[in-house]
Amino acid sequence: MARIHPTAIVEEGAVLDSSVEVGAYAFLGEEVEIGPGTVIAHHATVEGRTRLGRENHVYPYAFLGGRTHDLKHRGGTPGLRVGDGNTFREYTTVHCATDDGEWTRIGNGNTVLAYSHIAHDCQVGDHLIMSSHAALGGHVLVGDHANIGWGSGVHQFCRIGAYAMVGAATKLVRDLPPFFLADGNPAEIKTINRVGLERAGFSPEAIRAIHHAYRLLHREGLTRKEAITRLRAEAGEDDSVRAILAFLEESER
Repeated sequence: MARIHPTAIVEEGAVLDSSVEVGAYAFLGEEVEIGPGTVIAHHATVEGRTRLGRENHVYPYAFLGGRTHDLKHRGGTPGLRVGDGNTFREYTTVHCATDDGEWTRIGNGNTVLAYSHIAHDCQVGDHLIMSSHAALGGHVLVGDHANIGWGSGVHQFCRIGAYAMVGAATKLVRDLPPFFLADGNPAEIKTINRVGLERAGFSPEAIRAIHHAYRLLHREGLTRKEAITRLRAEAGEDDSVRAILAFLEESER
């Protein structure tokens, strides 16, 4: 049997693995499903059509599965899917999707720090680090190993590439390609996320190729089209540069 504190409320219909722990005064709604090893701390709330995988930790006063803020919501059963090994610290909020049958999705190994918010219909990859008081607007897409600094806001429908970094107190209103660092209000791409790349084990050769791509796009005075044309011609077999090109070609912001 799951370890459920006697003061917790677990509504009839909720499905909990036998290894789940639920703390004092926590609330779990009737549509919730929670996988093995997950801990729901005291005073935390998980409701709505929410699916939590293995070994997640939901800290006190966090709220997962809340109804979308989108005024276009017309009922139905949108939901929230969360993978394995994620951490949601105190007072974080993550909302379900807007439309019937759709999902807000969060991958594996993400760390969302206190007072941060992930809005409806976001699609978050793996190993995000999201500092306190940051927020993702609706429909934001976040690649693996991204880093979002304290107090930052990301506009609806923006895309953040893998290994990219949003600096503290930044207002991001355009797409941020992989490996780059944006900072400011409104945000500008300042450089590459060199420290993050080094910590992730990128080779010096790969980092040099990424920096060259950054210079072509942001320091050579080329138009976007000219920079992409040159970058495509010089990309060779470098996977990182190819990832930047693919991201740019798909970008609508």
